[in-house]
Amino acid sequence: MDLENQKRVKELSEKYGPENIVVVLGGAEAEASGLAAETVTSGDPTFAGPLAGVPLGLRVHHIVDAEIKDEVDPDVYEEQVGMMEMVMPVDEITGEVREYREKFCKFLG
Repeated sequence: MDLENQKRVKELSEKYGPENIVVVLGGAEAEASGLAAETVTSGDPTFAGPLAGVPLGLRVHHIVDAEIKDEVDPDVYEEQVGMMEMVMPVDEITGEVREYREKFCKFLG
């Protein structure tokens, strides 16, 4: 997650409260998605950005998670995500994001 996005996430969390924020990721690789999930839950592991040492504990999902996919208009999902979903390692990505969500999220439910 780049430094500008870290800054945005931190500001939104401060403005609306971390219990009211859900981060939806869209990366095509499991490792990158896991790193982003770790950043918004337990803090930036590279200690390079605004979330370094800041364990926000935010709820985080990937766009291909069933919980998110079910909330999106099917036509919009198909248009925006459908083709990529066919070539992405969906199980690896969702497993990686779920691991950080379950381990560090303070606001499940």
